[in-house]
Amino acid sequence: MFKNRKIMAIVVVFLMGITLLAGCSPAEEESAGPEIGIVLPTRDEPRWVQDETRFNAALEDSDYSVEILFSQGSSATELTNVESLLTRGIEVLIICPQDGDAAAAAAEAAKAEGVTVISYDRLITGTEAVDYYVTFDSIAVGAAQGQYLVDNATGTGNPLYLYAGAASDNNAFLFFEGAWNVLQPKIADGTFVIKNSSEAVNLQDNAELTRDEMGRIINQVTTNWDFNEAKNKAESHLTSAGAADKGDVFILAPNDGTARSIADTFATDGDVSSFIITGQDAEIASVQYIIDGTQSMTVFKDVRTLVEDSIDMALAVLDGNTPDTTGSYNNGVTDVPAKQTEVIVVSQDNVQSALIDSEYYEASEFTGLE
Repeated sequence: MFKNRKIMAIVVVFLMGITLLAGCSPAEEESAGPEIGIVLPTRDEPRWVQDETRFNAALEDSDYSVEILFSQGSSATELTNVESLLTRGIEVLIICPQDGDAAAAAAEAAKAEGVTVISYDRLITGTEAVDYYVTFDSIAVGAAQGQYLVDNATGTGNPLYLYAGAASDNNAFLFFEGAWNVLQPKIADGTFVIKNSSEAVNLQDNAELTRDEMGRIINQVTTNWDFNEAKNKAESHLTSAGAADKGDVFILAPNDGTARSIADTFATDGDVSSFIITGQDAEIASVQYIIDGTQSMTVFKDVRTLVEDSIDMALAVLDGNTPDTTGSYNNGVTDVPAKQTEVIVVSQDNVQSALIDSEYYEASEFTGLE
């Protein structure tokens, strides 16, 4: 009798094992990987931490799960992040490339696994493995920066200092293109005089620049989106410039982080009487600089809208639908369907309405607001 009971117990255990193998246990179901993988460039810039917060908030009530990883300024880490997400079984990859060309490998790895690739904020270039692109109007950003400088300039001979983002970032070219489109006529008529780029001086009569021509200028004035590099470059330019090249100056700074570094550097030069300086991203620190009068403006790109567009696109794909797009961008190999978001110029005049009344930020995060 004992032997029979023992055999029956073994049979029951065996059959239960077959049943579990045939399906998924509750624990296995709970450990399923995220459907959406997000890869952002670095935690070291406030802009991307801000985006992480917005993504998590946007997906809070979603039926889908997400995992967000940071590449910390490394294309190799970026590829590793994507490979890690692919092993987790993601179906949609939202990626903001550290380097547009280098990110092609990550996009192609995802595409090979049947994953939909959404290029976020920056365009992945040189590959067909990009399904969609969600972006702000980058040329409009640069144009807004350039127009702000033009609107605040009077007379002729105004010293103009040009700075740009990283040459590895396609957006840096678009920002610069937009700014050049507006500034060049005012350089040609003598309103501005370029003080820190021999390449820009050589090309100042060109209303339009080729990619190669822009690259030659950007290579001279790049900040690589790095605060310290922006500071060092500004110090070098001011050291090389004479007193006559300073006075009331105008500065094209590519984003808020570099704008603060450059502004702090120009503020310590005794030959600089005043300066007008641009920025973008509406980072909290730069909004405070604007309130204090240390930074002149920022181009506000409402990350909530960009994140919402990205999530809407991802959810449409997961639900088996075709995402809405408003145009396309050529990445050197193919035209990538895109959803484009408008931008807003913020200065002291409209900080309250654009950033506080819109509930993007809380008034308590700043001092000196009226």
